Amino acid sequence: MTTERSIVSFERPYGYAEMNRDVERLRGACPDLEVTRFGSSVMGKPLLAIRVGGGPKRVFVNAAFHANEWITTPLAMRFVEEAARALRDGAPLLGRDAAALFGRVALWVAPMVNPDGVELVLRGAGEEHPHRAELLEWNGGSEDFSGWKANVRGVDLNDQFPAFWEVERNRRAVGGPGPRDYTGEAPLSEPEARAIARFTEAMDFDAVVALHTQGREIYWNYRDAEPPESERIVSRMASASGYEAVKLTGSDAGYKDWFIHRWGRPGFTVEAGFGENPLPLAALPSMYEETSALLLEALLAYAESN
Repeated sequence: MTTERSIVSFERPYGYAEMNRDVERLRGACPDLEVTRFGSSVMGKPLLAIRVGGGPKRVFVNAAFHANEWITTPLAMRFVEEAARALRDGAPLLGRDAAALFGRVALWVAPMVNPDGVELVLRGAGEEHPHRAELLEWNGGSEDFSGWKANVRGVDLNDQFPAFWEVERNRRAVGGPGPRDYTGEAPLSEPEARAIARFTEAMDFDAVVALHTQGREIYWNYRDAEPPESERIVSRMASASGYEAVKLTGSDAGYKDWFIHRWGRPGFTVEAGFGENPLPLAALPSMYEETSALLLEALLAYAESN
């Protein structure tokens, strides 16, 4: 018996081209996958979401809101790969019955919310880059964009959502575009943020999980708007992964904040791994062991609910 080799590699930097290549390979290997385009980046790159399973409960996982946290994309993609293969083969997913799970739950994954920013971190702003001049200015003249979090217009996409956005803008006190923490001129001013907000509204998700780095923590609350089951679910996620469930205060305008604020449903921000961003490739295997366990636990919580 031969073991099918993983499509999603943990051995090299993982940018937009690598993601698109793997999406096509996964579609070939697992024909039941649904891939949809839900918007475009500033530079016109398609924003993709992938569905595994067809259950009535919908859980949405997204990754790489922050450019220097691109390592969350291969984490999300490997989970899609393992889930899709388990469902295709009638095999277990991390020891659980995949067919039963995905008969109750549909997993949606947007593996790269900020593709322009990820490409900037991984490949820089060369002479051919259409935004080179302003990017260099916003980056203090440096050609090193490895610490860049924002999109290509210098806006932090996870400070873009209409959940006490003005409070976050004042707290950040960043006056213009740059590598991090600029909220933009208004909520949802950036095409990536608008696209994921519209997709979330259209899909009517039951729960969302945003993958970030780092800290090995899970944030699960927002201004007491979260439902009672959020604490129960995050306890399961924390137990499965070894991460700490943290009740966060003093933060607004993030994606999971907006989701909780808007619908009163469970939303979670996972700070995967530990160290200094961008985390090294060598951290991926242990990070995947932890995040795959907590993602599975989140799905199981919905599969087991009424």
